[in-house]
Amino acid sequence: MISGKTTLIAHLGFPTEAFKAPMIYNPWFDQQGIDAVVVPMGVKPDDYAASLASIFKFSNIRGALVTMPHKVSTVALMDEVTPTARIAGACNAVLKRPDGTLLGDQFDGAGFVRGVERKGRLFKGTRVLVSGTGGVGSAIAASIAAAGAAELALFDMSDASANALAARLREHYPKMVVTTGSKDPAGFDVVVNATPLGMKDGDPLPFDIDRIAPGTFVGEVVMKSEYTPLLQAARDKGCAVQVGTDMLFEMIPAYLEFFGFGTASPDDLRAVAQLRY
Repeated sequence: MISGKTTLIAHLGFPTEAFKAPMIYNPWFDQQGIDAVVVPMGVKPDDYAASLASIFKFSNIRGALVTMPHKVSTVALMDEVTPTARIAGACNAVLKRPDGTLLGDQFDGAGFVRGVERKGRLFKGTRVLVSGTGGVGSAIAASIAAAGAAELALFDMSDASANALAARLREHYPKMVVTTGSKDPAGFDVVVNATPLGMKDGDPLPFDIDRIAPGTFVGEVVMKSEYTPLLQAARDKGCAVQVGTDMLFEMIPAYLEFFGFGTASPDDLRAVAQLRY
């Protein structure tokens, strides 16, 4: 039950129809007796800067979850960002501090990497392809680099975006090979779709599935369905896969700590989640 004492966590993005976080956080808050609620708020890009400033004037807001397409633009709107968010060039978490200033952090990458490694595929020494270098892709690439990948290939429809991320990665991880310009998945140990492809019916696959070997691990960030067309095709080839919501379950404990709500294990969260697709 929402009351006048309820603490708000905004879930900012556009469109909101595919949002899954409220179906995980809110059952958890209810079970734990925490008077807080995650509220989806659809904000179009042109309205985002003004909307963010207005939303954080609410006296009962603690913070925000930030998703597509606002993760990159959020960085410039913060009073401070963590080193992780700076390397990624994106924020997916905003905390309103007691003095009213906003701190931005980034948990997408850590959630993605923890999920893959929990499935037995370690990143140390691997060759990885990430398609999509927006907010989520940049964060995933930064965390894969931190996990010890030997080579990281980046692809984006915007060469400028891919090259900017490559430059940040080379600065912080000079021993890692970083390339840009190709999304050919042949020869990679792990391939990651960090684009919106798969959110709309009829979207093309983000990779040429014929070029993905059965031993390749395929990861996804799209959450419209549990097994997107990419993951279905990858499973048909015998590939191990990670669904989009796995990243959510792995990163939510870090979010809870960031917002001051304690913590939880991914298994605890899965036990109470009420996901619908």
